[in-house]
Amino acid sequence: MSLIPWLRWNEAPPRLLSRSPAQMVPETLMVELEGQMREAERQQWERSNAVRKICTGVDYSWLASAPRPTYDLSPGERLQLEDVCAKIHPSYCGPAILRFRQLMAEQEPEVQEVSRLFRSVLQEVLERMKQEEEAHKLTRQWSLRPRSSLATFRSRARITPFASDIRTISQDVERDAPPLHRTWSMPEFRAQKED
Repeated sequence: MSLIPWLRWNEAPPRLLSRSPAQMVPETLMVELEGQMREAERQQWERSNAVRKICTGVDYSWLASAPRPTYDLSPGERLQLEDVCAKIHPSYCGPAILRFRQLMAEQEPEVQEVSRLFRSVLQEVLERMKQEEEAHKLTRQWSLRPRSSLATFRSRARITPFASDIRTISQDVERDAPPLHRTWSMPEFRAQKED
């Protein structure tokens, strides 16, 4: 029995490296790609074993299992995919993974086709991000646009409820009285008289 683990009780626990979400997105997406490639490879191996079993009528898989050939991405392709993954915003990472898993379940591609499918999902997400950014930019422009047409109309027109051109005695009396709050619901729009 070793006492080394007991002697390390006063050491500080190892700290997790704090990484920003932007750094975590490419790593998460690439781990998902590798996991889906392994799963596609396993399914492909099982399909080939099932075909071999049907052709020969005998299952020798229990006797000796040959090492499975593994498919790996080329370094150039891996770097390209990592660059595309780095462009994905953290809020789109989850939907990208869900879409990728959905397409994998629907199409059941060969191992060699998984990276192409992954790239197409990333392109879809980038296009969606671009469209939403453009829509956001348009709404921002619309909300910040000056409302000059309403302001010029307000300066040119005066709203007076039920005003008429006929001079009355009561109008002369009302002119000296403080203005009452309007109680009618139908105001009359009039252009101001230019002096």
